[in-house]
This record gives sequence, C-alpha cells and structure tokens, in this order.
Amino acid sequence: MPEINRVAVFTGSSPGADPAYLRAATAVASALASDGKGLVYGGGNVGLMGAVASAGRDAGGEVIGVIPHALVDKEIAHDDLTRLEVVADMHERKQRMAELSDAFVILPGGVGTLEEFFEAWTWQQLGIHRKPIAVYDVNGFWNPLMTMIDRLVTEGFVKAQFRESLIRATDPSELMTKLTTWEAPTPKWSEPAGSV
Repeated sequence: MPEINRVAVFTGSSPGADPAYLRAATAVASALASDGKGLVYGGGNVGLMGAVASAGRDAGGEVIGVIPHALVDKEIAHDDLTRLEVVADMHERKQRMAELSDAFVILPGGVGTLEEFFEAWTWQQLGIHRKPIAVYDVNGFWNPLMTMIDRLVTEGFVKAQFRESLIRATDPSELMTKLTTWEAPTPKWSEPAGSV
C-alpha cells in the first residue's frame, strides 16, 4: 500500500456547466487537507483549478502550484499558495507534478485534463511510477471515458489489470480509502512477450 503525502489533482481551467463540479473540487481539496495530504495542481487561479487551490488553502492544507511561464498570465497564477513553481513548458509541468506527488486524482475537466490523465496512466503501465490514479466521478461525468477504456480492454489494446488499477470514486471518503489501500499492477514490459 502506498504512503501518500501529496496528491496531484488534474482538473479544468473552466468551472464547467454543472455547479456540482465546483462542489466536488472543493470537497476533494478540503478532504485532502483534513487528512494531512498536500495538494499539487496546475498553479492557476481560474475554473476548477483555482477552486481546488483555494479550498485546500482555506482548509489549512499545503498547496503547491506548478505552472509554465506561458500560462502565468493566461491562467492567472494563484497568489495564495504554499509554493508556486514556474517551469519552462507543459512537459516540465507534468513531470514536476508527478515528482512532487504520491497519487493522482482526476476531477472533471477538458482536453488538458484528459491529456494529463492518459500520460499519468501510461507512465503507470510502463512502470515509470507506481502511484494510484483515481477518477473522481461527478454525476456520471466520466462514464463515457470508462466505457471507452473498457472497449480498449475488450479489443485487446489494454490489459485488464490496468483498467482494474484505476480507482473510481464518487465521494471524498471513498476516495481517501481507495487511495490508501491501492495496490500497484505489474508493469507492462515486465510480463512475457506478447502480453498486452
């Protein structure tokens, strides 16, 4: 079982259409802080990203932002964080967030959130990291994604153990329990040739 001190949260730079997304972002950040876990996120003060950071700080938690130079003004870098790291580009942002974190949580978001999720999940499959990844579902938001992932398994492109390694949670208590009891799958290339 992993020791989790900090959690990277990937989420949207927009608030989304449903107020439930904002409530979920706030609830997750507050739960992490209450459990003594630091929060690592994209550094912006807009949309759900900003809400996660503010809620974490309001709850007394450590909040570390990582933002590329090019987005400091566009995403309006948050000015009330434990620490803000400004990096060269998006690649360095994701790498640094992974280095700082012991787990990943995916809240509702757009293309950037999906891209961050798939990279973290790919790295897990390849054994680059052995950290839990949780898909935090709000009103079925991630159902289409999970259906597509199931199709990838059915069609032989993803091994079932990697689908099963994804945590799915719908409330903060469930999320915290699943993160701390998660067990890492065997990395892809440590298996016999021909395995998916």
